[in-house]
Amino acid sequence: MNVRRSGSIASLDALPAEIVPVEDRNVLNEGAFHRMISLERKRTERSRKPFLLMLLDMGDAAPVANHGKALEKILSALAIATRETDVTGWYRTHEVVGVMFTELGVDDPNSTLTTMMTRVSETLRSHLSAKQFSQISISFHLFPEEWDHDIPQRPSNPTLYPDLARRDHSRKFFCVTKRIMDVVGSALALLVFSPVLLAVAGAIKLTSKGPVFFRQKRVGRHGEQFVFLKFRSMYVNNDPSVHKEYVKQLIAGNAQRHPQEGDANGVYKLTQDPRITRVGAFLRRTSLDELPQFINVIRGEMSLVGPRPAIAYEVESYDVWHRRRVLEAKPGITGLWQVNGRSRVKFDDMVRLDLRYAKTWSPWLDLKILLRTPVAVVFGDGAH
Repeated sequence: MNVRRSGSIASLDALPAEIVPVEDRNVLNEGAFHRMISLERKRTERSRKPFLLMLLDMGDAAPVANHGKALEKILSALAIATRETDVTGWYRTHEVVGVMFTELGVDDPNSTLTTMMTRVSETLRSHLSAKQFSQISISFHLFPEEWDHDIPQRPSNPTLYPDLARRDHSRKFFCVTKRIMDVVGSALALLVFSPVLLAVAGAIKLTSKGPVFFRQKRVGRHGEQFVFLKFRSMYVNNDPSVHKEYVKQLIAGNAQRHPQEGDANGVYKLTQDPRITRVGAFLRRTSLDELPQFINVIRGEMSLVGPRPAIAYEVESYDVWHRRRVLEAKPGITGLWQVNGRSRVKFDDMVRLDLRYAKTWSPWLDLKILLRTPVAVVFGDGAH
């Protein structure tokens, strides 16, 4: 039996010694179990009590288990090695069985993992033949994961998000349509705005030292990083600490609105930022600094419509539920946030708009947002 782990393991209540009959345990089908994983993630976001997903891959034993007594033995063993409150179901029908250990504590993770591995392996060994036991692989996956932004790979664990993969598959035609819209729309935009692009590049080069483009690592879908492009609107070698601190306060809900000309209520953004050049202030106010992002769209790193791409130090301050904005949709140039008040909207409300978009998006919704975007740009709705 092979044992694999993902993330650090939180403390688990003592596993029960009593036998729970298989017929008394509800083994969910694949779709229902995936929905339960999604529900448990959202419950953890609120309760802050982590859960552990254990997957038992039967490998070559799956055909046998599918037809008879071996499957009954495996499920019986799981009934003994788990609590009645834990959720058992098919992660992959007749191939991978999953168990969710919910509402865990946070004490002594290493001893907990050892206890679980020992208990499950000993129980399986006593119920299965040596051949069946050798064909089984067990993995452990903790939610929430510990994201490491120093690596280019996806920090989120795809095993914990089977419902999102299922949702993407069900929207396959819409996804293809969206990608076509992205490529064609971005290519046309770069062609139409090519004189503007050249003029902006010249203005930046003539008025301040430094490169024309601003390149920064941003967090894309699933937490993967990419190089984000904008026209440079700041002086080079500036100190980002002021912005980092304001973003931290904004995410925590403690940021103050800053005054903006023509807006008595102000905006949630630094408006008197000495790092911004005079040309840069105009570019930001008119959103012309965003034009190079059409290149990111053509590369497939962004979409025309979606949540704004986050900065790595911003994501480090996220609450667990905030992460969903970078997990459930590809980042975009424009989106519901941009056409619904932009920097006038609190951070939590922006995240809710992003999640609403991820849940309900379609090519028609994208088209509506794209048609509303020029109006928001012209009137500078929340822009700075």
